[in-house]
Amino acid sequence: MTEAHRRKKQPEQVRQQLLEVAARLSHEQGVAGITLDAVSHAAGVSKGGLLHHFPNKSALLDGLFDDLVARFDAAIEAAMAGDPVAQGRFTRAYVDVCSKLDPETDVPGWRMLTIALIAEPNLKIRWRAWVNRRTQEFAETDASPNCVLARFAADGLWLADLMQSHDLDAAARIALAENLKALLAT
Repeated sequence: MTEAHRRKKQPEQVRQQLLEVAARLSHEQGVAGITLDAVSHAAGVSKGGLLHHFPNKSALLDGLFDDLVARFDAAIEAAMAGDPVAQGRFTRAYVDVCSKLDPETDVPGWRMLTIALIAEPNLKIRWRAWVNRRTQEFAETDASPNCVLARFAADGLWLADLMQSHDLDAAARIALAENLKALLAT
């Protein structure tokens, strides 16, 4: 009996491992580095095992998108849960999450996804749908021009992180986020 037949099957763990490997490969080699062969080999999973979870590269990119957006959403929800003021709550959480992305753990996955968003029309449509759904969900509390401006500025910070175009220390990042959130009080 082969090792594969004796090993306990853990499909969710294998799926997560494949996503982590794909994100790492994209960080190291760019989106072109995400091939089904490279991901299955680096993850130590048979190509059939990978195809069970992701039948093609597009499905793998969709999986990466879903995973990153779910983590982003969860972080926003957690930040909102600790904010007692309804007016601007979503925007404050959005600014907080964008300004606290960890360059070592968060940024590589988002860097790959941002590149994929530009290149893959399906992902661009899905990101736009997420943005529209969330802004409509909080239209009563977060539609002011200052809220929109703060979210756009947070997107700029996110892009600067992804492009590694600015060196901001922790104190500067905190001050920037606090200045953006102060816009919401006006």
